[in-house]
Amino acid sequence: MLSSLKVYATHPHKCSYIEGREATTLFIDPDTDIDQHAYSQLADIGFRRSGSHVYRPHCKNCNACVPARIPVDLFKPKRSQRRIWNKNTDLQVSQVDDIGADEFYRLYERYICERHIDGDMYPPSREQYHTFLSDDMGVTQFYSFRDGSKLVAVAVIDTMDKGLSAIYTYYDPDYHRRSLGSFAILWQIEQTKHIKLPYLYLGYWIRNCRKMNYKVSYRPLELFIDGRWLLLN
Repeated sequence: MLSSLKVYATHPHKCSYIEGREATTLFIDPDTDIDQHAYSQLADIGFRRSGSHVYRPHCKNCNACVPARIPVDLFKPKRSQRRIWNKNTDLQVSQVDDIGADEFYRLYERYICERHIDGDMYPPSREQYHTFLSDDMGVTQFYSFRDGSKLVAVAVIDTMDKGLSAIYTYYDPDYHRRSLGSFAILWQIEQTKHIKLPYLYLGYWIRNCRKMNYKVSYRPLELFIDGRWLLLN
């Protein structure tokens, strides 16, 4: 299946993660129908999904973006992660059919405007929101995290053959003491265990990017380097 896919490359463009560098991205032909199995195979060789695009960095002079996944049965939470888990046990987590309602978009808008004003998703718009977090492949689930009736976080998760893929989490910036981003990852680890799949895919780890370097705090972690998944204890 993978050998028949058409793959294209972007022109070099400004890197979103490391200042002063250029990036090139490989992406699968957007007109190709990709099912869960093909998507899973692509994830196993370092591809990632954003909206309808399945892509992988392919930069000429840089290999800073390293695919990362957590082998959930081996994961051992640190003391700080156990504290974050215990701090959030009062939240209600529920699967929802979609996140198109105003309540969900307003939370996303606040999150981007307060936390990611320097990123590619600023300024947010409803069109960009829908395109970025859509369920074009039929493998996506949406989870709401509530403090009583108040929506405080949303996790967007893809289901693949070997695990879950943490596509995106956004949350209420006023709840920073709860470390909701970290809690969402811990919750997804438990959810992956619950459905008896081996991995939680985290996207790309980038050592020199603060926003992407946090992923190595979840150990052990597997990194895709030189065509192989290597365990980092």
